Parts: sequence; structure tokens; C-alpha cells
Amino acid sequence: MANNKNRRSVTLHGRVFLQGNIKTITGLHIGGAAGALEIGGVDSPIIRDPLTNRPFIPGSSLRGKMRSLTERLHGSEQNMRIGKGVFVHICRQKKMSDAEYREMYRNCPVCSVFGVTGDEGVPHPTSLVVRDVYLGDDSAAQLDRAQTDFPYSEIKWEATIDRVTSAAVPRQIERVPAGTLFEGFELAYGIYDASGRDHFATVLKALQLVEEDYLGGLGSRGGGKVEFQITNVYARKGTEYKTEKFEVDGAQPVTDHLVTTINDWVKQTFEDVGD
Repeated sequence: MANNKNRRSVTLHGRVFLQGNIKTITGLHIGGAAGALEIGGVDSPIIRDPLTNRPFIPGSSLRGKMRSLTERLHGSEQNMRIGKGVFVHICRQKKMSDAEYREMYRNCPVCSVFGVTGDEGVPHPTSLVVRDVYLGDDSAAQLDRAQTDFPYSEIKWEATIDRVTSAAVPRQIERVPAGTLFEGFELAYGIYDASGRDHFATVLKALQLVEEDYLGGLGSRGGGKVEFQITNVYARKGTEYKTEKFEVDGAQPVTDHLVTTINDWVKQTFEDVGD
């Protein structure tokens, strides 16, 4: 961000927006706060919109999963402690100059796209913004008619079994049923330099990684498989913030072909962006 001792500036050359829906292929459990538990209630509740009582997918949950899987894909060193036993990746190493760190940041598909803590002195702000995603009206009506265990959700019973006595400790897990559609999914990606433009493919690959892994909890026990449906892609660029649109035919899955096509369009749209 700091170009020299006397001048601090950063230029936003434009943003790319991806919009669409998220469909649950298997039951989805994204846990709510412990404070939301009620006496006699379910053991593990889901997070809900306090205004509508409908489940929603927090942008932080989706973004965190995208980042985590991208770090695994690149084998990124987990070298920054952010809590007890919790580490994430940053590019900074011991005895590294600020100039070396900024160069590594620009070239890192994790830090450049998903950002680092605010005190790291990086060349530009976090590139990727992930919005919360809310339950669609049609799915809400369908779940109303289905008279599920709780409003818009079902209860899945699980049990831990004693390996010797076979005694069971049952527990209730709340989840959104398979086939539910969350609408209004949106990613906004800021482009500040040429390396940021060239890292856009990381965002699309991260969506594929989430699809092939899981979102929320219970992933190893069948839950959390989701499908992204891309319905709208456009860019806004330059000081006039003009809109340029990428043509999407209906709701498209995140296939390798779509990833390549959108990535090529982003590079062409922002081809005049320099370092």
C-alpha cells in the first residue's frame, strides 16, 4: 500500500462479480452460537437469520472454507497462530524485508486473494468479499409444506457407541435438508494490480474445491455437499466504474470449461492493468 515514504495510495482498477445460487446436495449443518441454545432444545442447532428465523449461509463460513482448501491445495505453511491450536498461512517469514514480503504477497494465491491481518502492511486490501447467502422463498415454502422437525430444518440423530459394551450416547444434529436452494450468492473480487487479475482463477478453483469437499460440519459423515449455480458474471472497471458483462446461459455449474472461459474474460477485460 505504501509506495514510498511520502506517498501512500492504492488503486482499485475494478471489481468482478459472480452471482448465483447454492443448492444443498446433502444435509447442511452450519452451527449457530452456543448462546442460542435453549433448555430442552436440539444439541447442535444451525445458524439462522434473527429477523426471519430462516437458515442462512454466512459468508465467513464459505470464505473460510474456500481459503482453507486453497491452502491445502498449495501446501501453504501454517505459520501464523490466531488462537489456541489454530494456525493459518501468511507469507511473511523471519528476517524478511518489507519489500520481499510485499513481493511474496503479490505472488501468493492465498494471501493476495483472501488477505491477511490488518497489521501486516501489504500492498493492497483483501481482494475477495463473500456475501451471506439466504434461503430462497420457493425452498422456504417447500419446507413449510413438508412440515420438517423444526422450521426449515430437520433433525439427524447420531450416536457415539462404546466399542466394548455397545452402549450409545445419542445426540441431535439440526441441518437443512438436501435439495434446498439458497439464493443471492455473491462474490466480489477487487483487482488492484496485474497479479491480482491473474489470481482470479484461484477464486473459481476454490469453489470447485468446496463442491468436491463439504461446507459446514458433518462432512465426513455425509453432510455438507453443495453445488454452486452461477447465473450472472459482470465487471465494473476504471474511474467511471463502467459495467462489462460476461454472458451466462441460465444457471451454470462450475465446470472446468466455465472456469477457463470466465478467467480468460477477466484477463481480457483487465488486460491494461499493470503492476
